Amino acid sequence: VGTYVQPREFLIYPVYEYYLDNNLQYTPTEFGGAGTQDFKGRYRANEGLVFMSYGFSDRIAIEMEMAVISASFERDPADGTGTPKRIEESGLGDVEGQVHFRLMKESEHRPEIFSFVEGVIPHAKNRPLIGTEDWEAAIGAGVQRGYGFGTVSARISAEYAAASETPWDLGEWGFDYVRRCSPSWLVYAGVEGQATDELALITEVQRRLNRCATLKLGAGIGLLANTTDFAPELGIIFSLPTGGR
Repeated sequence: VGTYVQPREFLIYPVYEYYLDNNLQYTPTEFGGAGTQDFKGRYRANEGLVFMSYGFSDRIAIEMEMAVISASFERDPADGTGTPKRIEESGLGDVEGQVHFRLMKESEHRPEIFSFVEGVIPHAKNRPLIGTEDWEAAIGAGVQRGYGFGTVSARISAEYAAASETPWDLGEWGFDYVRRCSPSWLVYAGVEGQATDELALITEVQRRLNRCATLKLGAGIGLLANTTDFAPELGIIFSLPTGGR
């Protein structure tokens, strides 16, 4: 949110993100222990991502994201079920893609309506910290409208996780605010949730360095116990026009 791709434009965004979570909810069976009681572990991770997007037209765009990650987990001191005291994993992280559709353009009397579909590729199924156990997918929609004080939007999705006992569930949802303060500065703020038990405040500042590069500095702050406590990120997004109209 807050990043826009134009028709025939290619965006590439290398970014670093850090994760700090002192109350990661887990069950021992996820890490080789016995039992399904919930515990709270300590989680840290460093992640390098490459995000790419291409605008086919003013109505259709695609995006892909690939990550490498180094993560560590420490079990809850109250966990005596056989969970390893500390786990460290590193390697390929999430590999996912989305297709975005603008269903209706904004006009004087109505908001923009958009939708999207998403897929996540399974990999490293035996590495619970960084792997994806099975195929995951999502489908969602949202509305967006610009005002004098900025642009506001709302979005919601349903997600499918093949490895889950209940594959279909409420997915990611959010309320977003974007304001371009000047030709060089843009600010974003929003709340983002996952199902009904995760909620985070997301903030971001963008500084345009030149016509092809924009510095992005943001952070996610967990508002509920099941959300990552703190996740700052820093990167530069590059715009590469490919010609045509």
